[in-house]
Amino acid sequence: DLLTEGAVNPQDILRIKGKEAVQKYMVDEVQSVYRSQGVTINDKHIEIIVRQMLRRVRIEEVGDTEFVVGELVDKFVFQEENERVLGQGKRPATAKPVLLGITKASLSTDSFISAASFQETTRVLTEAAISGKVDNLRGLKENVIVGRVIPAGTGMDYYHDFHMAEEYIEAEPEAEEELFFEFGEEEIRSLPQEVLEGD
Repeated sequence: DLLTEGAVNPQDILRIKGKEAVQKYMVDEVQSVYRSQGVTINDKHIEIIVRQMLRRVRIEEVGDTEFVVGELVDKFVFQEENERVLGQGKRPATAKPVLLGITKASLSTDSFISAASFQETTRVLTEAAISGKVDNLRGLKENVIVGRVIPAGTGMDYYHDFHMAEEYIEAEPEAEEELFFEFGEEEIRSLPQEVLEGD
C-alpha cells in the first residue's frame, strides 16, 4: 500500500513487487491519461509497448553460460542459453528483469539498422562498425530500409520452399489460349472433364 502521495517510481515497483505488478501499473497509468480526455484505447496496444520495455534482463550470475555479469540481454536469448547449458548438465545463469525507457528499449534492439533509424544514428552506426556487428535483417523495419521483402506473410522463408500439389497448379497460358481459340467459353464448359484434363 502507498504511504505517500504522488507518482510511484516504476523501477521500485519492479524491484519490490515484480514484473507483472509494474506492467499493470504502467498500463493503468497510461490509460488514465487517455481516459481523462475521453479516448478509448484497447489495453493490448499499451501492453505491447510495456512488454518491449521489459524485454531485457541484467545478468547477475553467469553460471556456465557465455554471458558477462551486468550484461543486458534479451530475455528469450537468456532462456535459450540456460536451456542449452541445463541440457548439458551445467549451471544456468541468473538474471533480474530490467525496465528500460522507450528510447533505450528501441536503441537496444539486435538490429543496428533498425536502431540507427530511430535516434542517435551516428553513435549507433559507429559502434556497429567498430564492433563488427552483422545485421541478419530479421525484423520488418530493417528489411523495409534496405528494400527487401519483409519477413511476413508470403515473404516469410517458410513459404519460399512451399510447393503446390500438381492438381492445383494452373494450366499453362499457351494451353488455355489454344483451348479458347478452338472453342467458345460456353462450349468449353460443356466439354467432358477427360478432354479438359487431356486424358
